[in-house]
Amino acid sequence: MLEVRGLAKSFAGGAPLLSGLDLDVRRGEWLAIVGESGSGKSTLLNIVAGLDRPDAGEVRLEGRALDFSDDDALALWRRAHVGFVFQAFHLLPYLDVRRNVELPLALLSVAAGERARRASQALEAVGLAGFGARRPGSLSGGEMQRVAIARALVHRPALLLADEPTGNLDEANAGAVLECLRAAAKSSQAATLMVTHSMRAASAADRVVRLASGRLAPAS
Repeated sequence: MLEVRGLAKSFAGGAPLLSGLDLDVRRGEWLAIVGESGSGKSTLLNIVAGLDRPDAGEVRLEGRALDFSDDDALALWRRAHVGFVFQAFHLLPYLDVRRNVELPLALLSVAAGERARRASQALEAVGLAGFGARRPGSLSGGEMQRVAIARALVHRPALLLADEPTGNLDEANAGAVLECLRAAAKSSQAATLMVTHSMRAASAADRVVRLASGRLAPAS
């Protein structure tokens, strides 16, 4: 599903963050990447999402190579094929939960009735059926992150990217969110790539690798 080959990235005046990095994530697989702060985890995620350009290398999703020279095409590609879950929930406080979840579908010009139906299904999948009319401010941190997972998957992306998805949660909520993320990703058959500092969070994934010195290796 996701193939990365020979990825390289350096910033001015610094050592290479990524150096000939290769990566594969299968359909329905959840891969966790761990590493020290500054090791390049978020940079890797941004390149895979087409938000940053590599110095060298290739990223392919479903056999199609990303064209890093065309920002407009990359934005349209992300809108259709990528879901994001961040450490900060990034829910819009003035919209109710259902409309927050509908946002990716609205950007894809899906009809209102279909948006509502799919948002309700996505909320049910993360254990929040009946929460659609509530505002984000009335939810716990764990509930807000589950809404964010529903929003990330409502448009059925091929690729799900998660950046420290449990970083703002206590242990109990973190465990519930990771279980929710696992179930939702498996159900959708998205290729899921998560970066985290937490080995505890990473252990929920199907496979764990470590990013160090610009390359990936199995986590010990």
